[in-house]
Amino acid sequence: MKKKTYIYLLALVPFLLVALLYEIVPLITVVLKSFRPDGGTGFTLENYQAVFSKLIYQKAILNSLKISLTSAIAGIIIAFLGARAAHQHQGKLNNIFMTVLNMVSNFAGIPLAFAYMILLGNAGLIVSIGKEFGIDMLANYNLYTMNGMSLIYIYFQIPLSTLLLIPAFDGVQKQWKEACTLLGGTPGLFWRKVGIPVLMPSILSTFSVLFANALAAYATIYALMMDNIALLPVQIAGCFTGEVKIRAGLGGALSVVMMVIMVIMILITNALSRRFQKGGNRK
Repeated sequence: MKKKTYIYLLALVPFLLVALLYEIVPLITVVLKSFRPDGGTGFTLENYQAVFSKLIYQKAILNSLKISLTSAIAGIIIAFLGARAAHQHQGKLNNIFMTVLNMVSNFAGIPLAFAYMILLGNAGLIVSIGKEFGIDMLANYNLYTMNGMSLIYIYFQIPLSTLLLIPAFDGVQKQWKEACTLLGGTPGLFWRKVGIPVLMPSILSTFSVLFANALAAYATIYALMMDNIALLPVQIAGCFTGEVKIRAGLGGALSVVMMVIMVIMILITNALSRRFQKGGNRK
């Protein structure tokens, strides 16, 4: 038994080494730098004071929270409907649906930004069609705003959340639906009273993943907007890639704030998930 334990521990060494070098050490470095003045030594809280006192960083935090919550909520609602349909309808069509999901879930970054520029940019195809046929909603659409960015975020949230939710539907047993029908319940009543509560821990876990995914998203937004939008990832990148001066301390403080927001959201969703699990166990 001890020999097997040593073998398992030995097999974990490469993973632990990678985690140490690429996750733990950089994390500690960022936290330490956030308490150091740029270009100096010692301990300071000036970086955090700048984060919470300057309007640009306050706006970046609020915009990141807004766009992350909006895209996560919209993505989880659409994904719920898609995952339910994929679970109920098996066969060749379902296999095609899963193939498309896996493909589009990896379509992000600069290619996604380029696609949206072609379709919904100022001279994009859909905008041009709107102008040609007098469809004001399309003709006046502005991709380069917070609302326009929200649409992009929702797009790349949907396939990820759908893939995460599909396995959870296996926990909704067919016998429960049949029992609900025999007792005179409607499908809507079943999902409100049984289906959604059973799925809620998975939904909340997926929501936290989507929130973190949106909060840290960078490549697509930067390719479209450069540094002309106030979002946490963009401001963090600007601190480390600025043409005038690298502000590692300020960038570290912004990074810590972003990590704290992620941790708070994970703790909230975990607490809610445990409450639903306890409620289900009591039943």
